[in-house]
Amino acid sequence: MKITLIKPNIGRLGHSLYIDEGRMEPLQLGVLAGMIPDDFDVALFDDRMEEISYDDPTDLVAITVETYTARRAYEIGKEYQNRGIPVVMGGMHATLLPDEVAEHTDTLYIGDAEFEWQNLLADFKNGKMKKLYKTTAGVPQPGTFTRRDIFQGKGYLPITLLQFGRGCRFACHFCAIAEYFDKTQYVRKIDEILEEIDRQDRDFLFFVDDNINSNHELAKEFYRELKSMKVKWVSQTSIDITNDLELMDLMMTSGCLGNVIGFESITRSSLKEMKKGPSFIIDGHDYKRQLEILRDYGHQTWGSFTLGHDHDTLDSIRRTLDFAMENKFIFGAFNILVPYPSTPLYNKLKEQDRLLYEGKWWLHPEYRFNYASFIPKQMTADELTEATYYLRSQFNSITSIAKRAFDIKTNMRTPTKFGMYITYNPLFRKETFKKQGMHFGLH
Repeated sequence: MKITLIKPNIGRLGHSLYIDEGRMEPLQLGVLAGMIPDDFDVALFDDRMEEISYDDPTDLVAITVETYTARRAYEIGKEYQNRGIPVVMGGMHATLLPDEVAEHTDTLYIGDAEFEWQNLLADFKNGKMKKLYKTTAGVPQPGTFTRRDIFQGKGYLPITLLQFGRGCRFACHFCAIAEYFDKTQYVRKIDEILEEIDRQDRDFLFFVDDNINSNHELAKEFYRELKSMKVKWVSQTSIDITNDLELMDLMMTSGCLGNVIGFESITRSSLKEMKKGPSFIIDGHDYKRQLEILRDYGHQTWGSFTLGHDHDTLDSIRRTLDFAMENKFIFGAFNILVPYPSTPLYNKLKEQDRLLYEGKWWLHPEYRFNYASFIPKQMTADELTEATYYLRSQFNSITSIAKRAFDIKTNMRTPTKFGMYITYNPLFRKETFKKQGMHFGLH
């Protein structure tokens, strides 16, 4: 028997399929593949980088669905269903909006795949696959290693994706992760993570955790063991790590180059509104002391911001660019605030009748990538879209890349860090301009 795993694309540019410049391995499908019994043949189609061969023989299709890829995922599923191939859909969007996804699939999988996936496959082999499989959150990949042979020959960047854990102890009101994991971080067994690292031959790792340092003590335990592996790695974390210098020291000496840090806003009233816990754990909100600590440790910071909160103004958005430039972040993500379904933010905006695109921006044929999908309080939706794009274009300009490079403490601290800077900034620059205004789906 054969199962085909699908990673959907976001959509298209004009009449052409959008090709993702990031070219990151689809870790979630590698984890799924690692749990498939040996008597199944496994194929992978990454819609972001290659055409799907719908006529290739297969017995079952599994599609991971994210909110941004939902429209395209439904198109792909329909193509297979028209050929008489059963389709199972799972992923975060399926967990957040099960009723919607159920309309487009033969079998719906809600929750973490690790706990029912093999039962689903056994049922399928016996001709008894159910319409619904449902699990809760738990420790990722127990006794399971990512199957990476399915990534070979696809042209992915030479970065190994893996996970320390899932979830985060904070509960920002716009975050879908907080809704599903209920302010909890589920951490894998450390010896299993180390074994997985030892099994692959790359020394550049990306831990895709929502917040790798959510539990400081468990993170310290991991870094003590990781140090001997002699790897270089990046991940995502929160600014409160600067309150624990032991954690900072262990993290950086374990091979950390830097992390994505969700600052979200430079406006205290906006931080309070979104319940941004880490920003109130620190002393003050201007981040000066925290950023100096990061710089002293040589931490390359990828500053991430969400723009369009009720207390944000066009002026505060412009000042966000100044903040990012002054601190010479290695990368900057300037994102329009997105009301993900089932989050407190989405529910609030729905109650206030401020959602655009009939409340389902991810399916609406008129919605475009990086457009505002709600009515802001201090500006129009078009003004928010234009202002956010301005920040992206300015931060990723050639002049900005050149100015930010020359920082002895961070971006030029070591040849490795400078190499990462000059390698990946052009990719992010290209993505910034390429993805703006992209259609969702192909039809």
